[in-house]
Amino acid sequence: MSNIVRKHRKAAILGAAAIVGLSSLPLTVQATGAIAASAHTTELNPSKGSFASVVDSDKPAVVTITTTLKASNTGKDDESPNEQFRKFFEQQGIPVPGQKSERDAGGVAQALGSGFLVKSDGVIVTNNHVIDNATDIRVTLDDGTELPAKLIGADPKTDLAVLKVEAPKPLPTVAWGDSDDVRPGDPILAIGNPFGIGTTVTAGIVSARGRDIHSGPYDDFIQIDAPINHGNSGGPLVDGNGKVVGINTAIYSPNGGSVGVGFAIPSNEAKEIAAKLEANGSIDHGYLGVEIQPVTKDIADAIGLDNTQGALINSVNDNTPASRAGLKSGDVVTKVGDNEVKTPKDLSRFVADLQPGAKDTMTVWRDGKAVDLNVTIGGNEVETKQIADAGKEVQNGRTIGLGLTDLAAEERAELGLPEDFTGAVVASVNPDKSAAAAGIQVGDVIHKVDGTEVNDARGAKQAVADAAKAGKKSVLLLIDREGQSSFVAVPFAVS
Repeated sequence: MSNIVRKHRKAAILGAAAIVGLSSLPLTVQATGAIAASAHTTELNPSKGSFASVVDSDKPAVVTITTTLKASNTGKDDESPNEQFRKFFEQQGIPVPGQKSERDAGGVAQALGSGFLVKSDGVIVTNNHVIDNATDIRVTLDDGTELPAKLIGADPKTDLAVLKVEAPKPLPTVAWGDSDDVRPGDPILAIGNPFGIGTTVTAGIVSARGRDIHSGPYDDFIQIDAPINHGNSGGPLVDGNGKVVGINTAIYSPNGGSVGVGFAIPSNEAKEIAAKLEANGSIDHGYLGVEIQPVTKDIADAIGLDNTQGALINSVNDNTPASRAGLKSGDVVTKVGDNEVKTPKDLSRFVADLQPGAKDTMTVWRDGKAVDLNVTIGGNEVETKQIADAGKEVQNGRTIGLGLTDLAAEERAELGLPEDFTGAVVASVNPDKSAAAAGIQVGDVIHKVDGTEVNDARGAKQAVADAAKAGKKSVLLLIDREGQSSFVAVPFAVS
């Protein structure tokens, strides 16, 4: 690649630890205790510090879910739910410790998780990764009764699933709570079957709200410090009144075990999704076809926005709803219908919530003014990761400090860029200047400067100079790095 040294650098995510799913291989599946209506008041007694009445009421409705997984006809072993959850994060460069399924001579393996009954006729809510790829699903009730379960519906994007068992009598249930009322510091209980040792209750507090662990557009996890481990996936997180305020889903772990950092799907989201799955069996999420990133102050200065709200589009995929609607690289989406887009996550969520085929208006900031575009939302049969938060942290500096060379045909081919792709290659970065602080690296290809395509190094240098002469605080660069494009705003010298 000429004399340009191009280095592959992956940001360290969560240090040396990893986010892992909580489904597991069963050890000894035991769930004991009689199913009976509790006469206790389901409320935490602060003076005694006891959750006993909550446990008496809720534990009978928590179930153990055992799935059988069989090798595919292709000769390759199918992955257990926990391995699939693991693989998602490993693809993002996150090493995930933990167990893998052991198969017998026939290629059969088992995995284990938890769930909870929300209707007395046998409707159960759990995580999708608990039952994904299962050929057989069995549910063990709290009294030890084992029942075959039918999958009613599942949604990988929200990692939720609904099962149904048939029982000779009404089954105990837990009630949904209001996750919007949950605050950091509130006491909570996690109930499930860690490692298959039997139904287990752990206590803690809500550590934080709105955690994003980069698993999809619906990331809005409740963080808890109650110990949860493999096998807890799909079990309920309940408040001091015994109401379900979340579904235990993942842990942050350096060693595969609990270190007091767990994540639960909020009940207000789970309840709505579960109802749709029970009614329809699946959910069609909206699809747009763009890559997006946050609007930083430097980017806002460069494009004339008076705030840092919105989602900046750094690329639009061909033959997608976005391209057909006329969305362009460099647009900042500020509204979807009447909903304000304050962050890239907002745009991802609003689009995912729309039904395929729905028509809506998107307001974008383009060329210094607001423009309304009519968009017809696509379906989730296309890749679901196209709407992604591609944000990069950009730091302030004083001057630019870039050395550029022309993008030669040899380099274009080596980088896998289209023949008509134009730009300038970053040959050197002054470590004391603002381009280095902004994250520009040797080998990056500058494709656009302030929204205008550049043909070569000379054109790029001239465009940067023109931006400086115009009195702009920052210049906006669209760069390509190993096939991924993103906008970076580089500040000029400031007094």
